[in-house]
Amino acid sequence: MQRLFVERRLRDVHARLVRARAELAILDEQLAVVSESTEDARIRSLVSETPLAAHDYGEQQRHTDAMARARAAMAANVVELERRRDELLEHVGGRAG
Repeated sequence: MQRLFVERRLRDVHARLVRARAELAILDEQLAVVSESTEDARIRSLVSETPLAAHDYGEQQRHTDAMARARAAMAANVVELERRRDELLEHVGGRAG
């Protein structure tokens, strides 16, 4: 019965890992777009030297920073799920042998 429980947990962790990796890929794409937009805003701010352009750049940079934090959190989640999956695999492998 213990083995069935571990195998069920392994399937659950695997499904969560697949979803987390997909979300991480999406966040990577979004962060690339937002970062490019932030760089454009930075250049506009430097060229125009207006308070509005500086404000727009600051807002865009805060958005980029928030997106980077979300991406880092998801990457940490993927690492944790991989660690948990490996532990479960070791448990199943150790019981089978």
